[in-house]
Amino acid sequence: MSSSSPSGSGGDDLSERRGIPAAKFIQDVETYLSQSGFDSNSALAFHQERLQQYKVVEMKLLAQQRDLQAKIPDIEKCLEVVATLEARKGTGESLLADFEVSEGIYSRACIEDTDSVCLWLGANVMLEYSCEEATALLRNNLENAKASLEVLVADLQFLRDQVTVTQVTIARIYNYDVHQRRVKQVTPTAIAAADA
Repeated sequence: MSSSSPSGSGGDDLSERRGIPAAKFIQDVETYLSQSGFDSNSALAFHQERLQQYKVVEMKLLAQQRDLQAKIPDIEKCLEVVATLEARKGTGESLLADFEVSEGIYSRACIEDTDSVCLWLGANVMLEYSCEEATALLRNNLENAKASLEVLVADLQFLRDQVTVTQVTIARIYNYDVHQRRVKQVTPTAIAAADA
């Protein structure tokens, strides 16, 4: 969001959050327009552009949120599988498991005692870890994903607040413009009526 921000006559102390600029509440539209040098149409255009920028950022954050919300259960499932393998280690029991080979295609495997597991890291990379290392890595990944999700939720809430402030600002500027046009229409009519 690289547009320059015209100064408003109100607002809170927070100027941005993780690159998302804070919207300023316009208390007095007339003062705002005179200080910023904008006319009503320019101010409306600026704030509508800012609103669109907020919407684009919101779509990106929502996509990240969906990805994290899908990732967390996957990590938890992996932790459960590793814990099950560790619990069965040394008992002599084999574990019968179905696993997904491809979308909708499953295969059955008989897993004997094992000291290691292979974790899919993405980007066509799979690494073998001992069960203890895998558990530590997965727990760390789970903590990071949950922390990222918390930050993302806070970012989305901040962004929604900025969208609301911007929408209110647009409505206030529009209403001010309508009021000014009506005053201009009434003034010549009132002068003409007084002269007659």
